[in-house]
Amino acid sequence: MTHPLFRNAVTHQDGFRDVDPMLLLEHKREVRLIDVREPHEYVGELGHIEGAELVPLATIASAASSWEREKDIVMICRSGARSAQASRNLVAMGFTRVMNLRGGMLAWNQAKLPIVQP
Repeated sequence: MTHPLFRNAVTHQDGFRDVDPMLLLEHKREVRLIDVREPHEYVGELGHIEGAELVPLATIASAASSWEREKDIVMICRSGARSAQASRNLVAMGFTRVMNLRGGMLAWNQAKLPIVQP
């Protein structure tokens, strides 16, 4: 059965889907959240989404080699560009349920959604 988050996300030409912040908020505890920013950004002024795992973009291929390829995964970055690149990489590795947070943490913060900050 297709998860509602994946089903309602917008299909991207590169094989992943773009998800809006408000939709992710509803389902964030039901999917794997991967933040591909650098460590200083993860704990920086934009904060991060509760439950998001920090896996910097440069390490995504090696880290993802042990992940289940049929699980729902949402990639997150500052603006959505690096997470889109990470999403393309995962699709190329055979992942089938990859989503990208549209607008990244900038959009998440603009919507005034909850963040974790040190």
